[in-house]
Amino acid sequence: MEPALSQSEIDRALEAVAQARKRGILYKTPLVRLNHDVPGVDVWLKLESLQPIGSFKVRGAAAVAHVTGNSALIRAGGLWTVSAGNMAQAVAYIAREMQCECVCVVPHGAPRTKLDAVLRLGGRLISVPYEEWWATLEQGTDSAVAKAHRLTGLFVHPVADPHVVAGNASVGMEIFEDLDHVDEIYVPYGGGALSTGVAAAAQMRTNGQCRVYGCEPDTACPATESFRTGKRCSDFVHWEPTFVDGCGSKSVLESMWPLASQLLAGAVAVPPKAAAAAVKLMLERNRVVAEGASGCAVAAALSSAVHVSYESKRRCVVCVVSGGGLDTAKLVQILADCPQAAAAGTSLSLRCPHATGNAHGWVREALGFVVGCAVTLAILRQYPGSKTL
Repeated sequence: MEPALSQSEIDRALEAVAQARKRGILYKTPLVRLNHDVPGVDVWLKLESLQPIGSFKVRGAAAVAHVTGNSALIRAGGLWTVSAGNMAQAVAYIAREMQCECVCVVPHGAPRTKLDAVLRLGGRLISVPYEEWWATLEQGTDSAVAKAHRLTGLFVHPVADPHVVAGNASVGMEIFEDLDHVDEIYVPYGGGALSTGVAAAAQMRTNGQCRVYGCEPDTACPATESFRTGKRCSDFVHWEPTFVDGCGSKSVLESMWPLASQLLAGAVAVPPKAAAAAVKLMLERNRVVAEGASGCAVAAALSSAVHVSYESKRRCVVCVVSGGGLDTAKLVQILADCPQAAAAGTSLSLRCPHATGNAHGWVREALGFVVGCAVTLAILRQYPGSKTL
């Protein structure tokens, strides 16, 4: 399926998001100014991590459910999706609201915190190796996994569904409601639905004056390679797993490349360690808990990877904090500057294997940050429609 983003599709999705907001199913999330030390640029964080399920994915899922209708979903036997965690939570959350069944196909090694959330929401998990998971993402109902498990509900593609992409455009629309001028927006690029949705909104509101960049780790950056060569990267041979699970992959989906190449200004790859440093920065300076994909967006915005001349004018950029689903053990490693913080997975212990000195002290300090973040997020959630300075 190749998503088509007509004005009518976006209007329908925006109406779906508006209805969901009225019912309290999702929020208009705040913009928070990032406290950083890079001169000449104002960086704003669009906190999609404050959505009820902790990520932007609820917008696309709500749009699909609104367009399909409750009775049709029940007749179809519920919903199923393919996800590394965030879309799985979103679909499970919407399925619970619509009182229908939900099945989520996830890759081995998906963050435990996200999988536990899906189970709490009433979803059923099918865990498969990454290669089978990616094949299911590409093939949907025709995949071997779907046939083997007899998945007969309505398939919600997390990326290549026009309603999902159009629902994500509401993120961009809200940005332009709150800021008079934006030079650039940095968005995690996983499958491309969020970045292209935001870029579509930027195109409509600024006629291309605001540039939107997809962001990914340099260990899994097929979008960056695609923009470098001018053709879709179907096999990123240098792929390596890291703690960044919400963006970056082995290839750019064939169905998404035409839209991405048309709407995005480009893509930026950052080292996973830079993404981890950005996660730490957001937590220490703004008390914002963000997952690795969001760290890629902030690292890209603060780096010199994209150089644009603005003469003496101060730049205004926005980073979409796509989600906050980071395992606690990994978060503690990042706060402690553990050398293994950017690697994939964590041990069952919160202790960093390379820590020196008073290990209990840095664990205590790290957990103090987590508690402070929880308090801050609780306060912000009481003002879901405001722009926070």
